[in-house]
Amino acid sequence: MIKSPAFFLDTRICTGCKTCQVACKDKHDLPMGVRWRRVVEFAGGDWISESHGVYRQDVFAYYLSISCNHCRDPICVQSCPTKAMNQDHHGIVSVDPQLCVGCRYCEWTCPYSAPQFDAVSGQMTKCDFCREELQKGRAPSCVAGCPTRALQFGEYDQLSEKHGSGRLMAPLPPADLTDPNLVLEPRWNATPAQSLTGTICNPEEVRNG
Repeated sequence: MIKSPAFFLDTRICTGCKTCQVACKDKHDLPMGVRWRRVVEFAGGDWISESHGVYRQDVFAYYLSISCNHCRDPICVQSCPTKAMNQDHHGIVSVDPQLCVGCRYCEWTCPYSAPQFDAVSGQMTKCDFCREELQKGRAPSCVAGCPTRALQFGEYDQLSEKHGSGRLMAPLPPADLTDPNLVLEPRWNATPAQSLTGTICNPEEVRNG
């Protein structure tokens, strides 16, 4: 099993079909309102008036498939008062239902909204990188379900060496908050992280609960 598993997303070929989201929900039989993987639709831009009276546009739109990034500095683990949120020696972050009291501190501190509250059980749940599949040498369900292969996985150092690292895009937070195991291939017109020029077009689908 790989150490420091990471997700790679090629936003140039992600079509926003949400098959990864559905595959995750189906694999783990998640209840209504709990979404371990979410596809963000981000868009923005406007018409710009040039000095010579001509208008041009800088409109952009793209999709970001996001789940838990199993960060190297997971703030969810630090904020959990019962130690239910933990990180194993492979780098996978998971929640122990025997210790979780549903206080939701991890949800409030995670900049990626990865921990999801299950109202039925009264506890937090989250992506565990399909640990059982990895142990069998198979891909996580979200990766296996991606029809364009825009979503992939592997060891972080190998992925970052191949594709580059630190190229996060809006609306993602800055990487230095948690040091996420996430590698992106941005579109040519992607806006940088922390940019305020775009809008999440599907907030109801990506928010917790």
